[in-house]
Amino acid sequence: MTAREWGVLLVLCGAIFLEGIDVAMLNVALPSIRADLGLSTGTLSGVVSAYVLGYGGFILLGGRAADLLGHRRMFVTWLVVFLAFSGLGGFATEGWMLLLARFVTGVAAAFLAAAGLALVSSGFPEGPVRTRAIAVYAGTAAAGFSLGLVAGGVLTSFGWRWVFFAPVVLSALILAATLALVRDTGRPARPPGGFDLAGGLTVTGAMLLLSYGVVRLEHPGDGPGRTAAVFAAGLALLGLFVVVERRSAAPLVRLAVLRSAPLVRVNAAALLFLAAFAGFQFVVTLYFQEIRGWGTMRTGLAMLVLGVDAVLAPLLTPRLVQRFGVTRVTLSGFVSAAAGYALFLPVGADWSYPAMLPALFLLGLAFALAYGPLTMAATDGVAEDEHGLAGGLLYTSTQFGMALGLSAVTAVSVGAGAGLEGLRAALAVPLGVAALGVLVVASGLRRPAVRREEAVSRAR
Repeated sequence: MTAREWGVLLVLCGAIFLEGIDVAMLNVALPSIRADLGLSTGTLSGVVSAYVLGYGGFILLGGRAADLLGHRRMFVTWLVVFLAFSGLGGFATEGWMLLLARFVTGVAAAFLAAAGLALVSSGFPEGPVRTRAIAVYAGTAAAGFSLGLVAGGVLTSFGWRWVFFAPVVLSALILAATLALVRDTGRPARPPGGFDLAGGLTVTGAMLLLSYGVVRLEHPGDGPGRTAAVFAAGLALLGLFVVVERRSAAPLVRLAVLRSAPLVRVNAAALLFLAAFAGFQFVVTLYFQEIRGWGTMRTGLAMLVLGVDAVLAPLLTPRLVQRFGVTRVTLSGFVSAAAGYALFLPVGADWSYPAMLPALFLLGLAFALAYGPLTMAATDGVAEDEHGLAGGLLYTSTQFGMALGLSAVTAVSVGAGAGLEGLRAALAVPLGVAALGVLVVASGLRRPAVRREEAVSRAR
């Protein structure tokens, strides 16, 4: 890559790193926020849920809007929104201000993430250069989650408001660099029949309801009938969206894209990978802080090894993908993750850190081997004017995966009882999910052979 291409890539990596670190830092700061503002448990939980609702509700719309209105335009616009509402969170004096800030920040992150991936996947030529660019981009995204824990611990020690102000400073730097370096990757795909407003409204309403349903799963005693009703309403709106898209002259989402078996497999794998990791990260954080009594800083440093993917992804992943292919490298990542979760199962109250280190390192390696190739495969075979949509589908899968993973480990932990025994039972969830992911990815190993057979039969 040229020096300018490296500059563009670093800018886009900065944005996706910002998204990951923003979420992780807030999770560390929640106890301090509660103590300072006197928030109830419901409001504190809502601060996290508001972001999930905004992100999950608007990600599909954000992905297609990037294709229709321009990748760079959407990237810049929503980066400004992200900056403004992160600042609002830092000045919050009431719970409702935090809820509003996190919801809009989640919406902005949804548009920003989809546009950013589209800029990467369509801004670099197909082949080794694009493979390397996406590997660096995905590695940076994964590193944001792990390094955010460390940064959150450091910033919270100076005051929880810095968890909101630090992203403002980083956003401003990224914005300035974007305006100077990043160009739009092709013309917007303007539909002849105009923007599909009915499709946009129905899919956003459906995703909001489904996201809210997933959030409610974290509180199993909070009216299971209502939760089922929320899911039913979300699925009904999703069905209405399909009807609208079939009749639309210029659909928001071309439904044929969703019939691609490889694309479905990639998104299912991404959902399972993030579900397992989010659940594991939650349980291990509780183990460090509640069982071992470690502070936020020590907890963050203990999980710093997970950020090894930020080093391995750009150096190792592109070479492995070129030699063995996306599916085999992704499969090795899932196997590494399953091994890491299995090694952590016998965790004890007095485990030494060296005993934990192999499991944590394997999970960092898993991110380097799986997350990047999944990101590459998300736009593989998709037309460039639909890369934003493909990115929206990928991030929808990862967001729902994280929410489902948290809900599953919370339910198992509560059901198994408090203390170490409950956490041990919850650790079986990530292992089972990762094992299921191995089967999903392995089912794609025969794909090239099937394609060759089809090509031969057509030639005959």
